Amino acid sequence: MSLILATDDTGGPEIFASVQGEGPSAGTPVAFVRLSRCNLACVWCDTAYTWRFEGDERPHRSGEHFDRKANQVELDEAEVAHRIAALGQKRLVITGGEPTMQAGKLAAMLEHLPDMQVEIETNGTVAPPAQLDVRVDQYNVSPKLAHSGNPAHLALKPDMLDRWATDERAFFKFVLAHPDDLDGVLRIVREHMIPPQRVFLMPEGTDSKTLRSRMEWLVPLCLQHGFRLSDRLHIHLFGDTRGS
Repeated sequence: MSLILATDDTGGPEIFASVQGEGPSAGTPVAFVRLSRCNLACVWCDTAYTWRFEGDERPHRSGEHFDRKANQVELDEAEVAHRIAALGQKRLVITGGEPTMQAGKLAAMLEHLPDMQVEIETNGTVAPPAQLDVRVDQYNVSPKLAHSGNPAHLALKPDMLDRWATDERAFFKFVLAHPDDLDGVLRIVREHMIPPQRVFLMPEGTDSKTLRSRMEWLVPLCLQHGFRLSDRLHIHLFGDTRGS
């Protein structure tokens, strides 16, 4: 079975080693694999090259479209696993795009990596099947708030939010661009009884200046509500670039 991966700046598959930049594992050395395709379309998405191909008119603030052939590559799941193993890391972060759209193929790929700790970054709208779920150590669930531009009935599915709230492996990472975005977070946390210690607030932004500015008002909100703060370390270290 072949996985559809995003490409790096060389046109090869976006498989690389770095430190996790966000959420509960921030700073941890990991291997990354970035998959292509997404079922949502955030107007501020910093990986629009995984989904906004020619002909896709879902809105994005850049207005840019990407050539599908240049930004997607198919690899056999065994070859993907081989490349991940060659990076020599103990932990794998599977990101996208939306990884759960290729859940069956991911499960097959992970059969080749039996000792790897696995972390999946997801928008939380698709339930992982059992053959994948059993191999996952941590989910970073990022529900999309109103400012993402996604219709609520697509982005915030009550049954799925309930599912993640009861899964202790799932941490919630909310992207905020303005203090008023907190209202949406509080409503979701309250309605789905999400433990505050599993909630991260993260600033939206693709440069250090913007992130630091927004964290100035995020810190008091975390203190007030018992949430955790997530930076975006990779932006400070490498900028808004692929393969980092």
